[in-house]
Amino acid sequence: MLVQSNHIHTFRLRMIETTSYTLIDGKKVSTDIKTEIMQRVAERKEQGKKLPHLAIILVGDDGASQTYVDNKVKSCKSVGFHYTMMRFADTISEEKLMKHIDHVNNDDDVDGFIVQLPLPSHISVEKITEKIRPDKDVDGFTNQNFGSIISKSPLLMPATPFGVMELLRRYNIETEGKHAVVVGASRIAGAPLSMMLTEQAHATVTICHKYTKDLANFTRSADILLVAVGKPGLITGDMVKEGAVVIDIGTTRVEGPQFAKGWAIKGDVDFKTVAPKASFITPVPGGVGPMTIASLLLNTLRATELQHP
Repeated sequence: MLVQSNHIHTFRLRMIETTSYTLIDGKKVSTDIKTEIMQRVAERKEQGKKLPHLAIILVGDDGASQTYVDNKVKSCKSVGFHYTMMRFADTISEEKLMKHIDHVNNDDDVDGFIVQLPLPSHISVEKITEKIRPDKDVDGFTNQNFGSIISKSPLLMPATPFGVMELLRRYNIETEGKHAVVVGASRIAGAPLSMMLTEQAHATVTICHKYTKDLANFTRSADILLVAVGKPGLITGDMVKEGAVVIDIGTTRVEGPQFAKGWAIKGDVDFKTVAPKASFITPVPGGVGPMTIASLLLNTLRATELQHP
């Protein structure tokens, strides 16, 4: 009996080790999108039409924000967009910042506009966001853009969820009638993503959050599991069913001596234990992350086309 038990155990391990999955390469898809944008910009130039112009406001000297902004500027250059950088000290008043936003709103040469988050504590993110003209809001954060997700013709969609939807589409992942479980209900990712999956992908959606009890009971039922909470390794192999599509949106900097740089970027999914059970899975980094900037560029191009056909 003992020999038979060991034999069965060995067979099961072998089955897990040989399970294959497709890695969803966000870097490649984002590069493809940038190439497509470059072609559309070149066509506009040939036709004598206005080229896209993105304005970026950065408040303070937060290192992570500076890195994000540098990447956005680099991406603008690579696809042929014009750009304007506006930097302000973290002591700027909310009223003064709003006046600068008004100026950009009224500048016909600027098509897309973002205020890099986070902002200093004395400035209301909601007030600043709502001050941005919806047709220039290429982050897709304003109430009008958020609400337009459920319409037949959304204006400018939130960049990160937009990037996730592009990955699903470009990898031909079937979504219609599938059970999608979204873990995380933030305004930036989880909430708009759940709406997009319902309205655009025709999936049956369950959204979980920090108040959800017995999270694993929901995640095990997911055909498509999408996680955006910022808790490294939250989702483990025993919480995912065989063959699930797993999209990891979380990115957290984890420090420790075990990492070559002293730190590493980790996702919400424990890749090592989850990947063998998945049919498709995104890595972190290199999955959803690159798609956020690609989506921002797509939104900027769309804003330009809407304002200057």
